[in-house]
Amino acid sequence: MKQQLVRVTRKVLPKGTVKKLESTYRRKRVQLVSARYGNPAKGQKVIAVTGTNGKTTTLNYVNEILKEAGHTTAMFTTAVIEIAGERKINDLNATVASVDRMQRFFRDAKRAKVDYTLLEVTSHALDQHKLDGVPIRAAIMTNLTQDHLDYHGTMEIYAAAKAKMFMNEPEFIILNRDDEWFDYYNEFPAAAQKITYGKHDEAEAKIEYTKLYRRGSEATLVIDHQTKLDLATALPGEFNIYNMVAAASTAYLLGVNVDDIIEGIANLEGVPGRFERVPTGRDFDVFVDYAHTPDALQKFLEAAKAITKNRVILVFGATGDRDKGKRPIMGEIASRFADRILLTDEESYNEDPAAIRNQVMGGIESAGGSAKTTEIADRHEAIKKALGIATKGDVVVITGMGHEKFRIINGKRLPWNDADVVREILDIK
Repeated sequence: MKQQLVRVTRKVLPKGTVKKLESTYRRKRVQLVSARYGNPAKGQKVIAVTGTNGKTTTLNYVNEILKEAGHTTAMFTTAVIEIAGERKINDLNATVASVDRMQRFFRDAKRAKVDYTLLEVTSHALDQHKLDGVPIRAAIMTNLTQDHLDYHGTMEIYAAAKAKMFMNEPEFIILNRDDEWFDYYNEFPAAAQKITYGKHDEAEAKIEYTKLYRRGSEATLVIDHQTKLDLATALPGEFNIYNMVAAASTAYLLGVNVDDIIEGIANLEGVPGRFERVPTGRDFDVFVDYAHTPDALQKFLEAAKAITKNRVILVFGATGDRDKGKRPIMGEIASRFADRILLTDEESYNEDPAAIRNQVMGGIESAGGSAKTTEIADRHEAIKKALGIATKGDVVVITGMGHEKFRIINGKRLPWNDADVVREILDIK
C-alpha cells in the first residue's frame, strides 16, 4: 500500500514538491523512531567514514586500533557488524540499513557501554536523513569517484550529499589530500582539528615510503614532520595503504598511542569480500573483491597485476538498476588491466542481464579487449571457466559481489557467495 501511494504521488505531483514531501517525511520518521528507542545515539562518540571506495576497510582498521588501545567498540559496515567484540557478516545488502535497524544498532551499542561507535555512511543515507541527530565526533573522507549517478544525477550533487556529514562541524575531520575533490571538502571547518593524509607534500600525515607484497603492504607515515609510524598490514594493494593511513590519522587525532596504532593496523588480517584471498592449495591465487565502481576496479586490478607472476584473469559484470554510465567505463578498465576476461552476470535486479552485459562489452570492445574476453552469462560457469584456465602464477580475481551472501535476480533473493562457489568448484572442505 505504501509503495503504491508513493508511485501515485510521484506521478501526479511536481518533482520539487515530491522531494520536499519525502524530505519532511524522512526527517520526521527518524525523529520518531529514534525517540521510540530512547534516542540511543545521543552521547555516543561516533566515528563516521564516507567516500566512494575504501569505507569498509578504513573503518575496520580504526576498529582494530581502538580495540588494541583498550576501547570497547561497535561497528556497522557494508561487510560486517560488530558490537563489543561480537562480530557477524552484514547480510542486509545495504551499507546503512533502515532507520529502525540503525536505531536498534545504536541501542545495542549503548547497552554494551561501548567507548566508540563506528559507522560507514553512504550518500543515500545522508540525502535521506537516515542519520539525522547522530553526533559525529570524527568524520573521515576517503575519496570521491563516479558512482550512484543514477540516484544523484551529477558528481556535484553526489559530492554535496557526502558533504552533509561535515556540515555540523564535527570535532575532527580527516581528508585525503591526494583526492581530486579535496579542495571541495577542505572548505568545511572542524570544531577542534583537521588532518590531511596522502603522498602530497602538503599532507600533514604524509606517506613517505610504500612497499607492496603478495600478502601485504608496508608504509612509513610521518605526521606533522615529527611523528614517524612504520606501518605493516596483511592487506595488499596501494589503495589499502591509503585506507590504513586514513585510520592511523584518525586514531592520532583521537590521542591513541602510536604503538597501539601500529599494532592495531597489524591486527587486521582481512575484511570479508575486500581483496579476500580464497585459500585453494593450487599454484595460482584467487581473490574476491567488492569492487563495483570504475575507480575501485582499476585500483584492484592494478594491485593484482603488481603481485602476480603471470596473468590476471578477471570474472566480473555489473549491477542492474544502478548507474548505467559506469558500465562501459568498467569494461574499458577491464580491457586495459586484465589479461583474460570472463564477462558474466552479477545482480541484475529488475533489468535484462543481457542488456547489462552488452553495455559492459561495449567498453571492452572500444578498448580493444574483445579477443581476450569470453561472455558467460551463468556466474557459476564463468567462475568455473576462470579456475579451469588458470595456470601456475596466475591470479584469478572475482569482483562485484564481495562478501554478499545472496544475489537479487528478477526481484528474487537467491543464495550466493563468490568465495563459497570457488570452494565448491575446487572441492575445498
